[in-house]
Amino acid sequence: MQRLSPQEFKRFRQASTFEVVYGGGEANVAVSLAGFGVPAAHVTIFPDNDLGYAATDYLKGAGVDTQHILYGGNRMGLYFLEKGASIRASKVIYDRANSSFAEMNHQLLNWHKIFECATWFHWTGITPAISLESYLACQEAVRVAKEMGITVSGDITYRKNLWQYGKTVQEVMPHLVDNCDVIMCGVSEAAEIFNIDEGNLNEDSFQNVAMKLQEQFPNLKAVISTKRETINASSNSLSGVIFSKDKIFESEKYLINPIIDRIGGGDAFMGGYIYGTLQQWGMQKVIDFATAASVWKHSIHGDANCASVEEIDQVAKGESVGRLIR
Repeated sequence: MQRLSPQEFKRFRQASTFEVVYGGGEANVAVSLAGFGVPAAHVTIFPDNDLGYAATDYLKGAGVDTQHILYGGNRMGLYFLEKGASIRASKVIYDRANSSFAEMNHQLLNWHKIFECATWFHWTGITPAISLESYLACQEAVRVAKEMGITVSGDITYRKNLWQYGKTVQEVMPHLVDNCDVIMCGVSEAAEIFNIDEGNLNEDSFQNVAMKLQEQFPNLKAVISTKRETINASSNSLSGVIFSKDKIFESEKYLINPIIDRIGGGDAFMGGYIYGTLQQWGMQKVIDFATAASVWKHSIHGDANCASVEEIDQVAKGESVGRLIR
């Protein structure tokens, strides 16, 4: 989809021009993986016009395979971002109704053919929130991927304002998570969507929630999340955590100041997690790399991360401190 933002931290009401950036949850993960040298493809439907071709060109330029993208419908999905700074929070306005993606015919997607060479499928909670058709497409993709022995990961990504077509997130999400190997889910999302409430939060809250999620969804092999503390819109602290095989693995906590662009930080984290898992690293190294990838993304303008494995490794090892590289 297109992201439209006022330039130079202006407010919507001050804007006379908007900058165009392309992105989206699953697309951002694909861009991250392509940047790490992992073959990655994106499956979607764009309008059959110059905006759809421009979005495709962006993905191709990032090294993402676009052969499974379909074209049709009337318009590109949009969202508008007003970047916050200091005490002023960022603001997002969605404009995705009647988009090509929302009005897709899910039966046009032949998932058995799409997954012929795939080893991993990733989806986010944005997709089933858009429309009944996009939910059905996601549901079928998850089912076929599981049937074919492909690893399935899901980022729960609950956006309340997007659920407008008659189904609730509580109805939909359990059916998708049933077939997942890995999910990215925070404590608050688990409470709201899966009725897993920890009451008074403490250091063990995530571990307790993750254990209950695995009890509720036996196919889950890992539950992952970031932990963010917001000092203000320009300064956050961030760490990452994995619960897998009854063990908890945590990264160090990073202070990020200043934040250039926090959109896509979770997608960068997921991209780092997938990469480390594909490399068959130990869980501690995986969470260190995934968190470092998310931290790096906060310094990158746009939706998707732009980084190499070597650059993320430097962050994870504490070697990247912004020195001039000649």
